[in-house]
Amino acid sequence: MACIPGLNPPKTLATISSSSSYSNNKNLPFSSSANTHLKIAQISKRLPKVTIVMATKQQEGGLSLNALTSSDRRDEVMIAAKSSLSNCLSETNLHLTIPALKSKTRGKVRDIYDGGDYLVLVTTDRQSAFDRVLASIPFKGQVLNDTSLWWFNQTQHIAPNAIIAVPDKNVTIAKKCSVFPVEFVVRGYVTGSTDTSLWTVYKNGVRNYCGNVLPEGMVKNEKLPANIITPTTKAADHDVPITPDQIVQQGVMSQADYDEASRKALSLFEYGQRVALEHGVILVDTKYEFGKSPDGSVLLIDEVHTPDSSRYWLAHSYEARFQNGLEPENVDKEFLRLWFKDHCNPYEDKVLPEAPEELVTELAWRYIFLFETITKSRFQIPETTEPIHDRITRNVSQALSSLQN
Repeated sequence: MACIPGLNPPKTLATISSSSSYSNNKNLPFSSSANTHLKIAQISKRLPKVTIVMATKQQEGGLSLNALTSSDRRDEVMIAAKSSLSNCLSETNLHLTIPALKSKTRGKVRDIYDGGDYLVLVTTDRQSAFDRVLASIPFKGQVLNDTSLWWFNQTQHIAPNAIIAVPDKNVTIAKKCSVFPVEFVVRGYVTGSTDTSLWTVYKNGVRNYCGNVLPEGMVKNEKLPANIITPTTKAADHDVPITPDQIVQQGVMSQADYDEASRKALSLFEYGQRVALEHGVILVDTKYEFGKSPDGSVLLIDEVHTPDSSRYWLAHSYEARFQNGLEPENVDKEFLRLWFKDHCNPYEDKVLPEAPEELVTELAWRYIFLFETITKSRFQIPETTEPIHDRITRNVSQALSSLQN
């Protein structure tokens, strides 16, 4: 869903949809700073390039747990995250501060604003799982934007995408498209802890899931014989598994559109797995969303291979831990999911316990660690001198004004 730096922008309209109950919107991200701030006048030629500082070289022999749990960089990020706990971007109300924005749709993570010809998508620091918001994580919105932009740039040869402008660290501006109400969940392993995870349904005896026949005798965290797609469609407040045949029969997508989107999803996942493994991590599973432009093109929208939409394990220790019946060393939000499952019923309890500060800051670090590991770039910790909402209001107002001129 993004026209990425250095690549010719597609002729189709940009697309972006939201991750929850929104219908015709979503987002793509980019980190803007004094060095990377988008110059709207240059949009017709290319999107901004990320100005990055090379991160520390990986240890030889594979990425080790020490890099994740004990390093000077981790200490630096953890201190910054702790000091920013009170300055998370948990909510935005740009429709009240920017006259050009007509309405707001609040998703689990993103706030989407109708700007007429454009959508303004703000990636917040809200952390979701179990179809609800669990906490706010410092820097999360920015690092998701940075991560997605990098992947959109790398996958342009597989799936076209389009954005109009990225005027702020947490914001993407996109033109509207028709969003398919289907999440293409692609899986390479039998794992997970949620009700719709592959391991949960498998251990409950299901051997045909979303149109995929699963072999007998598999165990948790085992690699599948081949990558599979387990689509879900949107219900009022949660995702519902569905088969490809049902998607077509119910008129959710045409057969041609589903076939094209599913091919793109599998190709994106295979590419993502290859790139991730080159950097010492395993892309275990993820989800993709697609939309249709006015000219009929099927475009990739939403986020790509972020730790919000994906599961990652450290590669070097996976096989030994799997053979010994141990959980993989993960680099995503799974540990936070498990904490909530141990301390409450996250699906049914109306009020959830507050996530411990050490888990919140640890998740901030893991998201940044993953970004720096895969992109080989250094995440720019934002300054906290200006309130985030004020900064976003200023940057979005300027961008919309430029686009309309």
